[in-house]
Formats: sequence, structure tokens, C-alpha cells
Amino acid sequence: MDQERGSGVDGIRLALVGCGQIGRLHAERIAADGRARIVALCDPLPANATRMRDEFARDAALFGSVEEMLTACPVETAVVCTPTNQHFEQVRLLRARKVHVLCEKPLADSRERIVQLIDESHGGKPALSVAYQRRCWSVYRTLKREVQSGRHGPVRSLTAHVSEKWQQNIAGTWRDDPAFNPGGFIGDAGSHKIDIVFFVTGLAPREVFAHSDRRGSRVEIVTTLSARLENDVALSMNFIGNSQHFREDFQVHCAEADLLYRDGQVFIACNNKVERLVEMEPETNPNAAFLDFLSGRVENFAPASVALPVWDFTQAVLESARTGKQVRLGELQT
Repeated sequence: MDQERGSGVDGIRLALVGCGQIGRLHAERIAADGRARIVALCDPLPANATRMRDEFARDAALFGSVEEMLTACPVETAVVCTPTNQHFEQVRLLRARKVHVLCEKPLADSRERIVQLIDESHGGKPALSVAYQRRCWSVYRTLKREVQSGRHGPVRSLTAHVSEKWQQNIAGTWRDDPAFNPGGFIGDAGSHKIDIVFFVTGLAPREVFAHSDRRGSRVEIVTTLSARLENDVALSMNFIGNSQHFREDFQVHCAEADLLYRDGQVFIACNNKVERLVEMEPETNPNAAFLDFLSGRVENFAPASVALPVWDFTQAVLESARTGKQVRLGELQT
């Protein structure tokens, strides 16, 4: 977006597509930021859009579909927060009308569709970003800085754990339907953690062996995996989607030091001494980072291309869990 566009007193004209729980989080951030004004709320359930309007955008127009919205209400930017199987068509409709799009993860519900969106986004206009929020967190931006600086030596192994009260909250929602949410917990909330492995290390995956269990749901709830990244870097991850609390740990073991994310803080460990890092990167969020990108202040924090390695790795994990065999990345596309 040209810097002068949308810079008036009313701010950037923004549409929120999908007015559920995630949509509300985006609306809250947009309202707090102040650089964009929500002028359109789109949801097939009028009650959802009405609640969002009453809380965050009293002058916004309400629509039941993207097509209807684009016909009646010109916008410059949109945030897509709908179920995964709707992303592809909605993103394409919006970008065909020159609307910049921030899309929730996963970017689309098939590899073919993700590749098409990536191909169509080459050139950068209109912009397309994926809302991988952990790329904006201070802790992971700091881990990336430290790991990729090289001063701690090459990465040797990584371990990651996430536990969340997720299964208990999805009954009767689209997240418990494999047609809408392929991959269950690892495909939905877990995609953030998979993306962070690549974001922090810059290393590509080579092979994976996994086990997964639906624990009475229609989608995967608990998944554990052991993988190998390039340079023979070992990776182990646990995705526990039916715990009683939220917990996230991420450890990068380098040749000269361990870099640890624990309890919201980053630590560095060397010679059995663990110290908290105090020089942290600034905190942001996907909405602020996207607006920064549109203003020309920073690069795209999560371009469409980052969605493909996350998809490929997730599909390899699910295939390994289904067959009980090790899967080499690339085998599923040949």
C-alpha cells in the first residue's frame, strides 16, 4: 500500500471476515492499534457480526458473504478468520479486488491450493500474509536472533512441547470436523509451533516418525513426533490437545549453548549455568505487523510462502501416524 493511502483521519478501511472467537481477537487488536478502521463485518451468522459491531465498530456494515461485501462496501484491507476450508476462495475474491489480506492459518486446506495462492501472491500486490502470531512474539524473535547469529555454534537438536485444553472446547464446532480442520490439534493450534521451528532455525525438515490419537474426537488430539532436519539436526515435539492447562516450551540446543523458552521468558544455558536473557526483541502482533508492512516500515513478517513447509511437514506427520512408518519429506508430493 502506498504510504499516503488510508492515512487520513478515518485510517485504513478494513473488513473482518469471520466474526467468531479468533475474529474477536483480531478486532480487539485492530481497535487498540488505531491505524485501521473496521468498516465491514462479514459472517453468515448475523448474531456474530452484530456482537462484533456493538463491541468494536458501531458504524460498520454487516454482510453475510464476501461477494456481497465487496459489491457494497469498498475496503482496502481484510482479515480472514473463517474456517480453513473457506480461506482459499475468500482470499482469492479479496485479492482479485485489490484488497490486501491477512489470513488466519492454515492458509488453505490443500497443498495445491496453498501453492496456487503462493504463485498468485508473487510480486506482493495486493499483499498476502499468514497470521502466524508467534513470529511476532518477543521471545521467539529473540530466539531467532540468537540462533541465527551463529555465536552459539550450529544447532544440534530441538525439543518442543505444547499442551492445551483444546479438545474440551471443540465439541460441536468446525474444529472437530476433519473436513473443516484437517489435522486436528496439530493442524490448527499446532501449526504455530511447527512454523516456529522453521522461523527460529531456518532449517528445512527431512524426515519424520509420528504417533497420533484422536482420543474420542473426530480429529487428532494428541500427537508426538521425532524428526530430522537438515544438517542432521534432531527434532522432537509433543502436541497434547487434551490437557488441563496451557503450557509451551521450546529448547534449541546449540554446540556452545542451550537457548530456552520457558514460562514466557528466554534463557541461555552454558556449563550448567542458566541465565535469563534481558536484551529482548520488541513485542508485536500479526495485525500491527501487517499494518507496519503495508506502510512500508518492515518486510512481510509471514508471506504466503511460509505456509507450504508447515503444510508439508504436518501432512508427513499425519501420514507417518497413519501408516506407522517413517516418512521422508517430498515423498508425498512425488
